[in-house]
Amino acid sequence: MSRGSTRDRLAQAAFALFDERGYEQTTIDDVAERAGVGRTTFFRHYRSKEEVIFPDHDRLLTAIRERLAGSTHATALVAVSDAVRLVLLHYLDEGDLARRRYALTSKVPALREREIVSVARYQRLFREFISDWMGDTGKPASLRAELMAANVVAAHNHVLRRWLRGESADPVAEVDEAMREVIALFPVPPVEASARTATGDNGTTVVVLRSGADIDALLPSLRRLMRDAADP
Repeated sequence: MSRGSTRDRLAQAAFALFDERGYEQTTIDDVAERAGVGRTTFFRHYRSKEEVIFPDHDRLLTAIRERLAGSTHATALVAVSDAVRLVLLHYLDEGDLARRRYALTSKVPALREREIVSVARYQRLFREFISDWMGDTGKPASLRAELMAANVVAAHNHVLRRWLRGESADPVAEVDEAMREVIALFPVPPVEASARTATGDNGTTVVVLRSGADIDALLPSLRRLMRDAADP
């Protein structure tokens, strides 16, 4: 068996045992035995029983960080929305495993606490990025970044929980709409004059957000907005 299939088998064995015996009553030896491997093999794939339930947060944080780092001032909001979608798609790809984790963390306080810590790590990453994008230098600005990051995470979690409970037929469309609502709550900070001078750009910057509408349907509105902005 490949490393990947052994890892998956361990996860499936662990969740089956958690359902049968309860999380606290299941040991690492129990999981290894059910998966048909030794204790040493378990530790090649997971550092602890808890990590079987939360295995990919570090990878997701890295993916978010890389997506945000690849943005510019003008595309920062698009990057935030894309990063949120990356996290949601990860859970959608997990399918039933994500739903079983949700049910388990709802019942085990220690796991719920671990989940809260993980969410805080995502929020801190978004807050730091948004703070830099806003050009935060003082306490009020830092508060705005904190509020926006909290709203970004809350929007994602709202849609994710709806999908986990079987209430959302199209969670990707829902999270895109939720992010549009979040972004609408916060004014776009202007590009610094020094940055415009460095690029030789003294014109108008258009920030484009993702939309489900066809481009031909959007063009008349965009032209009208640009014409209105050009009028004295």
